[in-house]
Amino acid sequence: MSSRDVILQRIRSELSKAEPPGPPPVPEVWPRATSDLAALALRFTNELEAVQGEVIRCTDMEDARGKLVQLMDASQWVAIGAVDTLLSQQIITGIPPERVSWIDETWPPARIADLPAGLVAADRLLADTGSCLVACPTAHERLMCYLPAASLVVAKTGQLAEHLPAAWDEVAELAADAERTGEHVIITGPSRTADIEKILILGVHGPKRLVVLLVEEDGQW
Repeated sequence: MSSRDVILQRIRSELSKAEPPGPPPVPEVWPRATSDLAALALRFTNELEAVQGEVIRCTDMEDARGKLVQLMDASQWVAIGAVDTLLSQQIITGIPPERVSWIDETWPPARIADLPAGLVAADRLLADTGSCLVACPTAHERLMCYLPAASLVVAKTGQLAEHLPAAWDEVAELAADAERTGEHVIITGPSRTADIEKILILGVHGPKRLVVLLVEEDGQW
């Protein structure tokens, strides 16, 4: 046996004793710089207002309910539409029933489009872009994000995430659920376009106004 063969045999013998290498660590492309809710709420507000969105901060659901009624009165909305979710029920409770219509699959798109404002609940809020991530399991819930003249979103501070990768594990788990249907819609400000002579116009392809009612959760603000 040559010296070369001896060396190669020793290398093979040592390699056979070693544990097989595992997969390399997944690099963190978008690092998480902070989880401080006050900082995330401030950034979310600044980013959303930069694209003509509005944020109304609320200390609790009772405060949010009062501010929603004030918003409806100031905007002269006799009644609004709402998607039936837990957060929507919490903020609507106590408001006269004639002022809120709960939409369902029987509503045609034209009826949804006639609403002056539609209320949906966010699943997550993305601070880096001022975006609302809204689950829309049905077609009529998805249309509520697009057709009413104003889009109202209710969310709690505990739903804030720094960016989409920070919320991805939770979103991916929901998306992988075989029992769930529909999709998520990402809402970032009112509809906007500058296709004609670079003049910014709001509300051409969707709601002209977006208002987020951001509710403090468990003293976290």
